[in-house]
Amino acid sequence: MSDSRYAVYLAPPPDSDLHATASALLGRDAYTGEAPRPPLLDGITPARWTEITADARGYGFHATLKPPFRLAAGTDLKQLETTVAQFAATRTAFEGPPLILRAISGFLALVPERPDPRIEQLAADCVRDFDRFRAPPSEAELARRRKAGLTPRQDEYLLRWGYPYVMEEFRLHFTFTCRLDEAERNQVAAALRPHVDRFAAEPLRVDALVLFEQSGAGAPFRILQRFPFGG
Repeated sequence: MSDSRYAVYLAPPPDSDLHATASALLGRDAYTGEAPRPPLLDGITPARWTEITADARGYGFHATLKPPFRLAAGTDLKQLETTVAQFAATRTAFEGPPLILRAISGFLALVPERPDPRIEQLAADCVRDFDRFRAPPSEAELARRRKAGLTPRQDEYLLRWGYPYVMEEFRLHFTFTCRLDEAERNQVAAALRPHVDRFAAEPLRVDALVLFEQSGAGAPFRILQRFPFGG
């Protein structure tokens, strides 16, 4: 079985201010693979910033809809691409709430300033509609997820959908950092705000699904294709 994993995410278009800003901050562009030098952040050394953004940089700037999965037996990438394209063609673009910087379970991310049922429904539909392409997780993967201390409902979702934070457990977020203690989290948030606060003044445009690929364990995720809504 291939080691490649795929995921369906929200990600801003490559020519957008949000993509340019976030890619610069993370130090990697998931569309091109280029590694821009992050801006200097007040009070944060470049070495520490590189360390605390390592996971987010590897995944590329995104918000999860269908979490990463290996292809199920009897399916292939071409079939997945066709299905995502057909799904996207039936959707209508919309403007969601603006993004604001918040802490989620100890890490810093951009999140919608308020819940949006349209986003939640889109995520649930992606989880369901693309699930036939998902190979079941290994026992090692299940054990790794359970180390986080899942609730009974989250464990149920892990077994059913391969990921615990779906359906009513889902919350859209574009991650910047790993988990930080409160003091450092506050310091990093203050340093990030001058770069990201302007996105609180404009709606989040939800107008496409983006298919990401990870070619093997430890490899960075890269964008394969963007599928606009409405074809």
